[in-house]
Amino acid sequence: MAPAEIRDGGAGMTGAATLDHVGICSADGPGLWAAMERLGFQLTPVARQSGRRSPDAPVEPLATGNRCAMLRQGYLEFLAILDPERFDNGLGKFLARYTGMHILAFGIDDAEAELERLNRAGLAIPGIAHLERPVDDPEGPRARFSRLPLPDAPEGRLQLIQHLTPELLWQPRWLDHPNRVVALDAAILAVPQPAVTAAALSRLTGAALEPDPAGGYALPLPQGRLRILPPDALSAVLPGVAAPALPFLAGYVVRTDDGNAAVQALLGDRLHAVPGGLMVAPELAGGAALVFAA
Repeated sequence: MAPAEIRDGGAGMTGAATLDHVGICSADGPGLWAAMERLGFQLTPVARQSGRRSPDAPVEPLATGNRCAMLRQGYLEFLAILDPERFDNGLGKFLARYTGMHILAFGIDDAEAELERLNRAGLAIPGIAHLERPVDDPEGPRARFSRLPLPDAPEGRLQLIQHLTPELLWQPRWLDHPNRVVALDAAILAVPQPAVTAAALSRLTGAALEPDPAGGYALPLPQGRLRILPPDALSAVLPGVAAPALPFLAGYVVRTDDGNAAVQALLGDRLHAVPGGLMVAPELAGGAALVFAA
């Protein structure tokens, strides 16, 4: 769902409207994609990415490609290095830390307005970065995005994103999944200094913080939320999940429309009860804990 669809009027508003997507990253694309299909997601075709190394550079093919699980609210990106000889747009340095979730994107309506807001707030973002990729036919229409990345964020690729062609991504043929997942509800980030990270993300998104019941902070948006937790809170929120490095994008929560019935039938003993839902361990889900909420 595009950010403007949940606004009251939309025009003239700034700040993030949605938890747009999370990105799970790997050096083994086929292995990652097969794992997510086993968990009941229908994935879009492989799409090779193109982009600019800087705002004024030409568009070039990148090393990376993805498949996505498009949801009725938000989506999940499964990204991999497919051509190591090309520019990997920073993905290699993330994978050197750990395999798993390294991308956190918040949906916006107007990249130009957000750039102005962020510059006024003192964030040194040099300009709007552009990314594009084919949808299913390499010679067909290309999905286009404008994004504002938070530079050098140790937590991962944290960015604001505006979809310029949402109709190409949220196609009805890709929205129904065997596991009955319909929405991306939350992401969970473990950091050594939650107050510092939370303040930076509040500035990036324009959203106000609130205390998280597990400790740390929550960043609620009109659609979705981010939980910013101290490492010792992980054992309560995602039992059995340990941080391979800090900061650590530890997991994410998706919502089903059938009370998790399809998930339980499909995954059985691969599921573990956790606060708020049923969890698949990171080692079965590409390196990030996956929680199904009813």
